[in-house]
Amino acid sequence: MDPTRKERTLPRHVAIIMDGNGRWAKQRGLPRSEGHKAGTEAARGIVTRCAELGIEHLTLYTFSKENWRRPSEEVDFLFDLLIRFIRGEQQRLIDESIRLNLIGEPGGLPAGVRHVLQRVCNKTAKGEKMSLNLALNYSGRDEILAACRLIASQGLDPDRIDERLFASYLSTGDMPDPDLIIRTSGERRLSNFLLFQSAYSEFYFSDTLWPDYGAADLDLALEDFRCRCRRFGGVSEE
Repeated sequence: MDPTRKERTLPRHVAIIMDGNGRWAKQRGLPRSEGHKAGTEAARGIVTRCAELGIEHLTLYTFSKENWRRPSEEVDFLFDLLIRFIRGEQQRLIDESIRLNLIGEPGGLPAGVRHVLQRVCNKTAKGEKMSLNLALNYSGRDEILAACRLIASQGLDPDRIDERLFASYLSTGDMPDPDLIIRTSGERRLSNFLLFQSAYSEFYFSDTLWPDYGAADLDLALEDFRCRCRRFGGVSEE
């Protein structure tokens, strides 16, 4: 395949369901916290690879609303890990012109977490190379319901409401829908992630547990994406 075609067929927006931290730790006789730490390192590597390739948007399913059901000690550890990760990555994001963006309902996160995240979002706001979107306190169903409530509260004429307008009320309203959604660890479901936005996404499922997922794994997913003939309503993209 010639280089021009490869570049043209890269997805603009890649979204990843990062799954398998707990199983990775269990297989090694380690506490779940070690799996989450290793997962953070995997995320760092994938962000780097996406930026190198010129992917415009990378969305990571970081913390779902369902994750609140986990033991409070694990939830507290996850937020502490997130803060340390974001603080540690702040300068690199600035240097590499990567803009941090939050989707979901970050207002429901602990105040200290919100403060750190918002500060880094502000400091990286001018980044133009890539948008790194963290889905935090996120639920696809709740996102759709929230958009419906907001539209209803504004009294819009129902005849004016089309897909484009509705999408603008979602937390992803200023970015394209994901071209490619990747899920690791062998699971094959969306788990309430980007339900409206994934209508025409391509899906790629990897058996690799997230802490072991690296640039080579991502490249395999992207090569698979390049080989697909995308159809929208029965019409090929090409």
